[in-house]
Amino acid sequence: MSAAADTGSPAPLLEARSLTRILPAVVPVTLVKDVDFRIGAAEFVAITGPSGSGKSSLLYLLGLLDRPTEGHVLIAGQDTGDMSASELARMRLEKLGFVFQFHFLLPEFSALENVMIPMQKLGKLGPARQKDHATDLLASLGLGDFLHRRPDQLSGGQRQRVAVARALANSPDLILADEPTGSLDSASTEQVFESLQKIVDTQKTTVVAVTHDLELAGRMERRIHLVDGRIDYDRQQGSS
Repeated sequence: MSAAADTGSPAPLLEARSLTRILPAVVPVTLVKDVDFRIGAAEFVAITGPSGSGKSSLLYLLGLLDRPTEGHVLIAGQDTGDMSASELARMRLEKLGFVFQFHFLLPEFSALENVMIPMQKLGKLGPARQKDHATDLLASLGLGDFLHRRPDQLSGGQRQRVAVARALANSPDLILADEPTGSLDSASTEQVFESLQKIVDTQKTTVVAVTHDLELAGRMERRIHLVDGRIDYDRQQGSS
């Protein structure tokens, strides 16, 4: 039973308990070591650190894309450690959304069709409602005039905002972003950042973003800084 359950308080949305990831080798490589934290609803959290500090490795553990060597990841109080591969896939589809440095949009599909794909996989909405929901998501991110354009007909910032809309398709509680502005120019970076901030403010969705951009990290409300796979500090900070 979690500490949250012991006290009667609601479980945190995301919890890492003694999270460790070691790559087996002749000389084992420790990517993440003894990481502990809790993240609640409607938080905007930056994960920062020097190159090789374990930022992306930690995000993959939190996103259930990789399994820890030791420790546990809890989503809304549910320990994911004993879940099967199919159960983890279902958890990712229902509870989590992902945005990566490269948008990974399917080039043969329009923006609208790309956003509908996660809804089709989950199967909770019929085709008409999927289309309406995808349209609303794209419009909310300033892409209402670009529904039927393919990725190669969009700018870098527009493609990344389509990726954000796709991450929101199944109304997840948590968005995990790995360097979401890393390949963008300054104007597109600002557009994507504002889109993520809007998600936190208006939809109360939690966003956890790995970033090397310290200016952007400073505008997020909380920063978890890693050094050599361990948390160097975890602190609240002001946002713009």
